Parts: sequence; structure tokens; C-alpha cells
Amino acid sequence: MIKTFGLWLLAFLAMKYSQTVQAQEKVGINTKDISIIRDAYGVPHIYGKTDADAAYGLVWAQCEDDFENIQLVYAGLRGKAGEHWGKMGAGYDFIIYAANFDPIIEEQFDSAFSPEFHKILTASVQAVNDYAALYPEELLIKKGVFPVTEKDIVKAYLFGGLIMSNAVFDMGNAMQNKLKAAATEMGATGGSNAFAFSKKKTGENTWMISNSHQPLEGPFAWYEAHVVSEEGWNMMGAKFTTGVSLFVGTNENLGWTHTVNYPDLSDVYLLEMHPKKKNHYLFDGEYLPLEERKKKIKVKVGPIKIPVSKKFYVSNYGPTIKTKNGYFAFRMPSSMRINSAEQWFHMNKAKNLKEFKQALEIQGIASLNVIYADKEDNILLLSNALIPKGRKDSYDWKNVLKGTSSDNLWEDDFYSIYDLPYYENPESGYLFNMNNTPYSATDDKENFLLEDAPPHAGFLVGETNRALRFQELSDGLEQIYYEDFKEMKFDVQYFSETFYTWGLSNFDDLFKLRAQDYPSLGKSIEILQNWDKRSNIENRNAALPSVCLSYLLLNIQERGDLANSTTFTQEEIVDALRKAQKFLLKHYGRLDVPAGELHRHRRGDVDLPSEGMPENLAAMTYTFDKKGKLKTFHGESFIQLVQYDENGVVLIESITPFGSSNNPESRHYTDQMEAYVNRDLKKMTLDKKTILENAVLSYHPGEINYRERTAVKK
Repeated sequence: MIKTFGLWLLAFLAMKYSQTVQAQEKVGINTKDISIIRDAYGVPHIYGKTDADAAYGLVWAQCEDDFENIQLVYAGLRGKAGEHWGKMGAGYDFIIYAANFDPIIEEQFDSAFSPEFHKILTASVQAVNDYAALYPEELLIKKGVFPVTEKDIVKAYLFGGLIMSNAVFDMGNAMQNKLKAAATEMGATGGSNAFAFSKKKTGENTWMISNSHQPLEGPFAWYEAHVVSEEGWNMMGAKFTTGVSLFVGTNENLGWTHTVNYPDLSDVYLLEMHPKKKNHYLFDGEYLPLEERKKKIKVKVGPIKIPVSKKFYVSNYGPTIKTKNGYFAFRMPSSMRINSAEQWFHMNKAKNLKEFKQALEIQGIASLNVIYADKEDNILLLSNALIPKGRKDSYDWKNVLKGTSSDNLWEDDFYSIYDLPYYENPESGYLFNMNNTPYSATDDKENFLLEDAPPHAGFLVGETNRALRFQELSDGLEQIYYEDFKEMKFDVQYFSETFYTWGLSNFDDLFKLRAQDYPSLGKSIEILQNWDKRSNIENRNAALPSVCLSYLLLNIQERGDLANSTTFTQEEIVDALRKAQKFLLKHYGRLDVPAGELHRHRRGDVDLPSEGMPENLAAMTYTFDKKGKLKTFHGESFIQLVQYDENGVVLIESITPFGSSNNPESRHYTDQMEAYVNRDLKKMTLDKKTILENAVLSYHPGEINYRERTAVKK
């Protein structure tokens, strides 16, 4: 019996291997032409003969390090994530289905991409399918997810655009019956920092600093890599789970990074339904039928899988959702163009400012600020967005619109990038963005003016604490030195005048409470009033406001107001303070707990103190755990500091929160954690000779079992 099973297993794997080889032959992939070189931190340096080879190696390496999250995204695309990841996975299943990406993919797929980029897509698909075939024991869902297709990758990019443009919040709120026909003011839900400095400001090298604030784990955590081909691709940086090139980083000539901006990229329409005819809506004087779409999924609840189904619709405006408050339709620029993946690839391969701007002009990426620097001392900032030209002045585009007429139905016709907030080589010598208004990006006299932006663009006009704190620290500095800037970048103090936090407009009211009004909170109010606004690990007054803020942010999350600027009542603020006081007394027996004792950066067996709070320059957001601690989960993620020196040499430092692998058994699961909390960045290089001299492991895809090779021996 055992022998028979063994023979069957060998035959099965042989069949799978045969399928893998056949798949590779579709674009001429020969894995012997691809080398994956792992450095001491396990970061992959991928070398391929062609761009397609390099893309294959990049996707393969990430499968070795993070196949679980890759499966999560692809499962969500297929409506299968709920089967393994429960309620969280079901959210992916339904929101992706509701967005109705398939028609636009079918319409544009044959014309949207160049023949060269189709090879990149095909190679990337082959890599993930080959990995799944070679390691079937790692599959979390055995049927219905693999093999994936090129169109699945395109859909994953569209899903990412839906999230990064913040359109996902309107759809999510509608699905939870939290969307009403009322105006909302966009706030912010996370944050990132980005800087570019020319020699005018540094006196020496040109700098580009990528400092994204993302989830530290999961499908939207950064994956660091270096990808090289003999066709001119040489890029080091980071990407998300299903990317086929790097999203931020540097090549040998130039670099860029992104921060989330908050223009109006989601128009919501309340449909007027027929009083008797089911699912018919009024449009241009007649009632039209909605296209009905039904999605059935299975959701894992404990040991069982429960079938769940939901109905979604399509109207002339776009995806439509029925709620207790009516039928809402959504029109989103992020879902109208499918070529963002190729735009990022061209950005990867750009050799100079001219080629980089040509890549930006593709306008496949729906949102995001772009901050750029190069070895020729050029710096650039673009608050990128697909802003429709068809938004008429007669409508309030920030509000929910009446969905009864084609008069407010705009088409795929957007303003040029040069109509948007755009900066190139300012006299000041520096550019910055911390998710603040794009009308504040450099010296005041050179800032882009609100009146020059496209009408109804909806760009933020407010500042963030991080932007204000940076300006406070840099004000009056004629020249900025690299080591001083690094200290500034890791600053953990709030702006001196007012407390600002993401999504919470009146956090400052917490510090205006008077002890005589709340005698039971007297000691807590005294601590708040004595706090120096720093969140360093030794600080004994930071724990209380941190827990209080965590409760308020949790309140925002539970209310579904993540995309809106929330103002709390004084009663709600006092309630959060009471909870914070109770929490600290219960778990620590005192209120003056050192921040590092409360704030923990934890993974596996490693448990370290953490600095930072929401909206610090070195930002960190925490979740409550069962041990009475606040555990890091969002904030300082992939950090890359780049210098282009006068000899054309690219100097790179970087760090990630945990390590290059998401496999708990890997030696690279936690090996960057100590350096991360100590702000000790690792030296990186684009130079192949140096990489080979310091290589720890070199192999071709499929040649070794990387997970077994890097497992910690117990």
C-alpha cells in the first residue's frame, strides 16, 4: 500500500513537472538563465537574461518567501478566500466581485499592453503556477485558485488601485449599510513619508527617501527585492504581493517613491428606483433594468464552511450595491484603465528624467504622489490622479449625487499630469510629502496654487502632523546634512503647537480636559498635561495618550469612518480616557508606564520595545493584544534611503520591520527586527560584484527547496 502510494505520488509530481516545463516553453523561459542570489538577510537579487526571465525569478522568489499572502490575493480574485481566511477572506471575495473588474479587463486586455509586457505577464503567471505545481503541499485551498492567468494579475492591480485611491471605502461602507446620501470630507487612514533633496539643499549628494507607512504584515506589506536583466532592468526596492515589477525604489540612474494622496476618485450616485418594478432605476426619463450579479462563497467558521451569497448589480454609472439606505452606484477612475502594471514597469526601466516623465504620461496609475530624484540632480513631485474632465460645475461632487441623468455621467477623459500639482527642480532644492496637501511641498513661494488645480479634483488642503513637524524641524536650515536628516526622519515627537492624527480632527481636545471637571481622572489628566509629546521608549507619560488614541481609532474603525475626518464629542473622548486609565491600572498597576514596556514589536519568539505613535514622523499604529500590550501592526514598513553621488554611484540603505520571509520557520522571519527598532539601516548595493562576494546562497528557480534550506534547525 505504501509503495503503491509512493509510486502514485512520484507519477503525480512528474506530471506536474512536465506541465511546468511545458508552461515555461510558452515564452521561452529557461530557469538556467535565471539566478536568485540571497544576501545575508535573505533579500533576493534576481538576475535574468531577459526581462521576462527576471520577472519570473522575482515572482518565484516571493513565492518562496510569502506564498500564503500570494494565495490570499488570488483566492480573493476567485471568490475563494473566505474558505481559508474566514470573515476577513470573505471581505476580499465580495469587494472584488462587487467592483466588477471583468468587463473592463475583457474590453481592454488585447490592446492595453505592449507585446513586450505581455511576456512579463506571462512569465509572472508561469512562475506562480510552476511554484504551486512543484509544492502542492503548500496550497491552502486545493481547488479553484490555481492555475492563475494574466488577467488575474491585471485584476490584482485593479484591486490595488481601488484600495490606494480610497474608492474601496465607499464600497465597503455601502456593503455594511453605513453609506448615506450625505456629504463626507475625506480624511486619511494611514500615512507615508517621502523626500527628495537636490544638491542645492544638501551641498553634496542628491537624495531620495522612501518611507511608506503600510501594514507590517499581510498582502499589503512590502516585499524587498533587487531585479536585473540583460535588457536594461536593474531595480532595487519593494513591491506588494502580486506585483510583476517593483513599485518603489531605485535603479542605477534614478529612483522614486509613493505616498497616498486623497483626491476625489470615487463618485457615488443614489439611484431612484421604480416604485413597483423590481430593480429598475430612472435614467434620462426612463426606467432601466439593473444587471443582476449573484456571488456565492463559502466562509470558514471554526471547523466548518458556511455558504453565503450576496447580490450585486451594474447600472450605467458602474458597480451598484443595494443597501438599507437605497441603491448606490459607483464610478471610479481606478477601474477604468488596466495598464498600471506596464506603467510601473516602464518607470523601473527609465534611464533619465525624460524617460521617467514619458512613463508618467501613460496615466495608468489612478492615484498616488510620485516623489523622484536622479543622478543628474533632478527632483520631481507629482500629485498623480485621474481627474475626470467631465465633472460639471453644477454638481457637488463631494456629496452623494442623484443618479438619474447622463448629465453627471463622465467618461474616460482625464486631465494631463501637467495640469495636476506638479513640481520639478524647485529653487528651494527640496520636495516632501507626508500625505498632506500637495499645495505644500516645498518653500512657500514655490508651492502649487489651489486655483491652478483642475476643477473638482478634491485634493487635500490640510496639513498632517508629520508635515508640520518636518517643517518645524527644517525651518531656517539653509543646508541639511545626511546624518542630521536621518535623526529627523526617525523623530517621534508631535508638532509643538497642535496634535494632529489621521482621521481624527480634534484629538487636541483630550489635552484640554480639566481635573476639576473629572475628579476620578485627575491623575490621568495631570499626566496628559505634563506629556512632552514624545513617544520614545523611556517616556513615562506617553503610554496613557497612546492607549487613549488607540481606543479612539478603534472606535473610528468600528463605525466604518476610516475614509472620513472624524470629530469626537467630549463625552467620547472622556470615555476613551477612562478606558485607557482602566487598561493601564489593570495590566500594570500604574499609569506612568514606560512607553517601550507597553509598545511592543513582536513576531515569533522576538519581542522588542517600539518607539513611535500615529502621526509621528516615525509613525506607528498599534493593536491591543491579550497580554495587555500594544503590538505594532501599521506604520514604518519598508524604508529606503538613497544617495546619488557626484561620481554616479548609488548609495543605498534600507530596512524592513521583520525580515524577508513570511515563513515562521525561516531564519529570515525575524532577523531584521532588532536593527529595525534600533533604526540601524542595512547597506545595500546594485553592484553585482559586491553582491556575489557577499552572497549566502545562489540557485536557479526550482533547483532547491528554499524553505527547507533556510529553516532554523531546532
